[in-house]
Amino acid sequence: MAGKDKIVTKMSGAEKRVDALLVSIRDLILSARKTAFRSVNSLQVLTNYEIGRRIVEHEQQGAHRAEYGKLVLKTLSERLTVEFGKGFSEDNLSSMRKFYIVYGDPNPISETLSRKSFVARNVTSASAQFALGWSHYAFLMGIKNPEERSFYEVEAAASNWSVRELKRQFNAGLYERLALSRDKTGIRKLASDGHVVSKPHDLLKEPYVLEFLGLEEKSDYSESDLETAIIDKLEHFLLELGKGFLFEARQKRFTFEEDHFFVDLVFYNRLLHCYVLIDLKIGKLTHQDLGQMQMYVNYFDRHVKTKGEHPTIGIILCKKKHDALVEITLPKDANIHAKEYQLYLPSKEELRQKLVEWVEEQEGRA
Repeated sequence: MAGKDKIVTKMSGAEKRVDALLVSIRDLILSARKTAFRSVNSLQVLTNYEIGRRIVEHEQQGAHRAEYGKLVLKTLSERLTVEFGKGFSEDNLSSMRKFYIVYGDPNPISETLSRKSFVARNVTSASAQFALGWSHYAFLMGIKNPEERSFYEVEAAASNWSVRELKRQFNAGLYERLALSRDKTGIRKLASDGHVVSKPHDLLKEPYVLEFLGLEEKSDYSESDLETAIIDKLEHFLLELGKGFLFEARQKRFTFEEDHFFVDLVFYNRLLHCYVLIDLKIGKLTHQDLGQMQMYVNYFDRHVKTKGEHPTIGIILCKKKHDALVEITLPKDANIHAKEYQLYLPSKEELRQKLVEWVEEQEGRA
């Protein structure tokens, strides 16, 4: 019997080693497939860029009439489609042409390169120059403001956004909402570096857009309903909050002198190394709400955070805030912020107009 147990133990140990080997090989295969996908995707983008370059240079050497350009695209489309199948419609070729025009010619490729050398020499440079897929660039080309386009390109690559998420962030006016809380230098950094989080203020945006919750703006809902909807769509909410957020608890209870208190949502930001507490308010913001959040933040700073962590941040998400009330209630150096949320996508034009007015106001003060 003891021998049988020893055999079972040996088999169990062997199975564990096989399981570990399986996991290792599985990770290798998935990594290889992901790398292959990125290489193919990068090569497609680079090829489209090169096609666009050759079309533009051909036009520059020939007639400058619009009719000639249309004839070139029509002829190319017909012949390429016959040989290579779909993917070379006039619209697609026009997009490739526009891609080259929009992104310029930082690293021109010699006309004399054969297709073999073109692939071998440039697939690596493509990954460095173009970090996104063709569908991403097809959307980005439609953004007229170069700084805004650069911001979304940097963020999409850094945050690994899908095309769907890229469109959602654009439609939600992420660039404008972040830019409105920065000076002119900060706006320029958004374009070149994307959304960099190095201090508490970098986390903030306004309004927070929660259209993904599916709550109607005019319907009756409670703070509990709002909280439940956020938990149900937590992945989306984390994307809306921004970079570095980790969810810790809902209705986090702490006791102080036998009284129980509950924080609606507790997060931790790994970039700033601090707790972020969020309280939800659907009614009018009051000074009691601000005082309550101040108490929550003080408790976490004194009893929860460790020596190496930074001060806790408190955010009150409300339907309507009162700037004067916030200013008179809280100390200037308070790590507490009242920010509005809305349940529908904002108007891009309104946000852009606000940004223009804000920049003009800053220039007037300078």
